[in-house]
Amino acid sequence: MTPTPMSSPLSRRLFLGSLAAVGATTALAACGGSSTPPGAGVPSGAFGQGDTYTGPKVALSFWNGFTGGDGPFMRQLVEQFNKANPTVTVSMNTLQWGDYYAKVPNAVASGAGPDIGIMHIDQLATNAARRVIIPLDEVASGLKLTESDFAPVVWKAGVYQDKRYGIPLDIHPLGFYANTGQLSKAGIDKLPTDRAGFEAAVKALQAGGGVKQPFWVTATWPAHLMFTALVAQFGGSIYDAEGGKATFNSDAGVESLEWLRSFITNGASPANVSNDAQAQAFRQQRNSLTWDGIWMMNEWAKVNGLKWGAAALPTIGDKPATWASSHNFVVTTQATKDKNKLAASRAFISYVSERSIEWAKSGQIPARNSVRESAAFSALPVQSTLAAQLPNVVFPPAVPGIGDVTTPTFEAAVNEVILGKAQAKAALDAAAKKADALLADNRAKYQA
Repeated sequence: MTPTPMSSPLSRRLFLGSLAAVGATTALAACGGSSTPPGAGVPSGAFGQGDTYTGPKVALSFWNGFTGGDGPFMRQLVEQFNKANPTVTVSMNTLQWGDYYAKVPNAVASGAGPDIGIMHIDQLATNAARRVIIPLDEVASGLKLTESDFAPVVWKAGVYQDKRYGIPLDIHPLGFYANTGQLSKAGIDKLPTDRAGFEAAVKALQAGGGVKQPFWVTATWPAHLMFTALVAQFGGSIYDAEGGKATFNSDAGVESLEWLRSFITNGASPANVSNDAQAQAFRQQRNSLTWDGIWMMNEWAKVNGLKWGAAALPTIGDKPATWASSHNFVVTTQATKDKNKLAASRAFISYVSERSIEWAKSGQIPARNSVRESAAFSALPVQSTLAAQLPNVVFPPAVPGIGDVTTPTFEAAVNEVILGKAQAKAALDAAAKKADALLADNRAKYQA
């Protein structure tokens, strides 16, 4: 398979691994405790109608975290928009995701930040509660966008307190990758789709494929993402539907974590596999099977001689499910000072959204149905294959601060169990207690 090269996966890892620090930093800039509802003060009708901008010349500051190989794809779309819209100048600024989420609130408050930006799905409620971003219901209605135009899971996830804060651009799920050359040597001609098939493939690879440790389970990234997917597959969830209580210490959570640990116990994975080591091993053909983000397809494509295939995550539990995130367009409170910026923002969002097949080539699944249903998208083998998982995507609840809870709680518990330092039930129970306290603190902080 030969997908188009994209960014290093490091940017995604830095983003997800830095959320706890970001939450502590940006909380200082929050307007938490205000009785003013998020989005208040946005003039009615300010965004206008239609997908074009007809006002006077205006400049838009556009910030995002596309610092890797995905950046040129977005920059090209920005340049195309500017050329097609001579009265609008969009200036794109990129930062590492961790820096981005730390800097945006203060920059917006001072008037030196972005007018329009990109945010991950689990950051929308937090930044809405902090009055950093504004509702986009009028953007959606002005562009005649409804749930029927998008994958329902990502459209619904952009709503906080009955208002829409994100216009979804893409979805990026976990995928299942396999060294097809090693599978063939072991007598397997198809990627396994269920628990029995997956476990049989591991044994066959050890026996006939000549791979002593075919499935490396990491102690850090992406183990907590795998855990999230598995919990849903076994019928559980990370949090309750309201995001007020941790539920990852359920029977589903324990079974998920014990299943991951079992590959170390039975010798199919080394112990103490560090961050990204499993991906490096896959490049070097020292392992055969790995679960990682869709963006990794481009990393494998760079390796000469590596024969590989991609598929949806195998269904280890009772039903299919996968972890995923999503990039969403947002408009900041800074832009509300100029109605022309709001109208131009609507036109820019529409332009990129309609042309998100170009963004898909960077290693993403477009959120818009019309793009995913196109022949051009069908011609992208990995993206179109992993898009079949969209009905089974797991997103966190839309509550402020939810992204700050992961690292010190269930991610830490997964790490302890994978390293053999704790039993699954005890580690998850302790982490759930800590998560409940953090969730309560967030409710008080954001008055949510």
